[in-house]
Amino acid sequence: MAVSNPFASLFGTSPIKPLQQHMAAAVVCAEKLSDFFAATFAADWATAEELFKEISAAEHEADRINKEFRMNMPKSLFMPVSRGDLLSIIGIQDDIADHAKDIAGIILGRQLQVPAALQKKFASFVAESGTACSKALTAVNELDELLETGFAGQEVKFVEKLIRDLDKQEQRVDKGEKTLRHRLFALESEMNPIDAMFLYSTIDNIGALADFAKAVGNRLELLMAK
Repeated sequence: MAVSNPFASLFGTSPIKPLQQHMAAAVVCAEKLSDFFAATFAADWATAEELFKEISAAEHEADRINKEFRMNMPKSLFMPVSRGDLLSIIGIQDDIADHAKDIAGIILGRQLQVPAALQKKFASFVAESGTACSKALTAVNELDELLETGFAGQEVKFVEKLIRDLDKQEQRVDKGEKTLRHRLFALESEMNPIDAMFLYSTIDNIGALADFAKAVGNRLELLMAK
């Protein structure tokens, strides 16, 4: 009698697909922040709450995939990537989903509005951070192709280019973060001090989304180097 494989029943024969599905859910969380902040700029807190629920739902889906991935992954894999490598990648991806939900939750809970003088730059910053996460997903979606080619040939060069593009995107986000912090500093005296503190923290956390995206790219780069 054949023994069923719970991992295979959940994810098929390869752990790569759930890794990609998990990253896709995390990217939904990050990208929805643009619409969420647009609603807060307009003081449309009802819409902001609905968008927060959508972000939360995507974060819960990411958590579900992550939990099943960790509980059902075999101790050893007949693949040129280790169990530890895959767990490391999904852990970083989970940070994206968690941070995006936390960002929206704090802003909604305090009904904290970005000062009008910062909103245009802030919106661009949020979008650029979401783009970094999307670029990381594009790279993760090439992982199955890398496996099929044995981490060699043109596919490696293609993924290396994707990772370089991701690095450049993270640098753009970093530059935007510094500009926003500088502009916020100039407005501090006009703001509620606690609101200013939370806004600084929010800027840091949005920048962190791009940092996590870059970290995913770095892990893929290490896989290709092994």
